[in-house]
Amino acid sequence: MDDKQIEQEIQAKGLTAPRVTPARIEEVIAQEHYFTAADGCACVYQGGPEFQACDKSLDLLTFCVLVLRNGFTVTGESACVSPENFDAEIGRKIARKNAVDKVWALEGYLLKQRLSEQ
Repeated sequence: MDDKQIEQEIQAKGLTAPRVTPARIEEVIAQEHYFTAADGCACVYQGGPEFQACDKSLDLLTFCVLVLRNGFTVTGESACVSPENFDAEIGRKIARKNAVDKVWALEGYLLKQRLSEQ
């Protein structure tokens, strides 16, 4: 079940107490960036001999960096075991989901803090 399906079920059951919603999560995300560990290696070593020594498995590790509206950054990652199965789009989706899961925790904490101060 994905976040949107869960949200539909919550609404269908009439649960109306304060909560974090999928819309809120997307609302707080200002930017998203994707790169592989190999991309990072290429930038750091600028194609020099150190870059040539970087293991090919770095191509299989995808990162997602979410920049939230307040400037805080959250990361997610996706590692593929078999090069034959690597798909950049799938890697980005998994990395984003892992980053978004962290945003849920942060927003949940923030809402609970606000409610406790009322």
